[in-house]
Amino acid sequence: MQMNKHSKWMVTALAAALVGGWALAAESGKDGAAAAAKARPALSVQLVAVDGQDWPQSLSASGTVAAWQEAVVGAEISGLRLSQVLVNVGDAVRRGQLLAQLSSDTVQAELAQSRAAAAEALAALEGARLDAERARALQASGSGALSAQQLQQYLTAEQTAKARAEAAQARVRSDELRLAQTRILAPDDGLISARSATLGAVVQGQELFRLIRGKRLEWRAEVPAAELPRLKPGQAVQISLPGAGTAPLRGSVRMLAPTVDSATRNGLVYVDLPASAMESGLRAGSFVRGEIQLGSGRVLSLPQTAVLLRDGFSYVFKVGAEGKVQQTKVATGRRVGDRIELLSGLKAGERVVASGVGFLSDGDLVQVVPTTAAGK
Repeated sequence: MQMNKHSKWMVTALAAALVGGWALAAESGKDGAAAAAKARPALSVQLVAVDGQDWPQSLSASGTVAAWQEAVVGAEISGLRLSQVLVNVGDAVRRGQLLAQLSSDTVQAELAQSRAAAAEALAALEGARLDAERARALQASGSGALSAQQLQQYLTAEQTAKARAEAAQARVRSDELRLAQTRILAPDDGLISARSATLGAVVQGQELFRLIRGKRLEWRAEVPAAELPRLKPGQAVQISLPGAGTAPLRGSVRMLAPTVDSATRNGLVYVDLPASAMESGLRAGSFVRGEIQLGSGRVLSLPQTAVLLRDGFSYVFKVGAEGKVQQTKVATGRRVGDRIELLSGLKAGERVVASGVGFLSDGDLVQVVPTTAAGK
């Protein structure tokens, strides 16, 4: 009886030991599988080095398009009525072209009157000149027919008649000028940009038209004062036009403003635009953006696929000695082709993960694949 109890106890203990061993073995197997899974690389990657390259340097700016020079055309004579207005806004005109005509009836009548007065004055001058010549001849003959006082009167009459004739002729020229001023002419080739002339209105010397000289436009770019020392006349400029698919315009810096706005701390850069600017759809008053070319300079860059944008910041991934990636924050700049400029965070020659960075997190284990193997 005691032997049976002892045998049962031994069997129970053996069964418990076997069950415990199986459980321990199973747990050990799970831990091993987890460890193996944890040690397995998450991704095979290739590395790329930070490269120094010569890139074109440019300065971005924005500003307003304006007329290169805008001529104000007005009436030089007042009190006359506009009898003709021959051009409108948008018309192209040539130098000397008639833009408007003032009523000239009054001026023509005054001119006729002044011409008649001039003819009368010239006739009087001729009579006085003949009298003075006769008086001189008598004086020279020694006849004593004329006293010195009488001779002086003849000579004075001649001088007075001459002055009156010159005054009359000046009045004629003045009236001829006033008649010419009734014709409002274009001072230069250009484009009519504004018109305030109204048919039938009586002008009082006011502005009648505005003219964009030569149909030339300029871009007045606003640039921070700190950037002005980098600019100089003659630098190339590329201006982006509004509208999809529109080719950019090319211009050149003409001059830099000598002053800086005290409120914005910006200075104006005057950029000459080509004659085709208007044909391209650009208009005075437009607000556009552009790039002022500064030459070339050395920059650090990486392929854009190596840079991850996350939470508003840019990151790259370095690979440590144990194959773990280290997320590194960088500052980026311009993009040219498939590359992006690095402003800070890395040095030339440092190697980072070249692509697939969107699948990585800080501390992930990766396997580095040679470039030749990755390309197969």
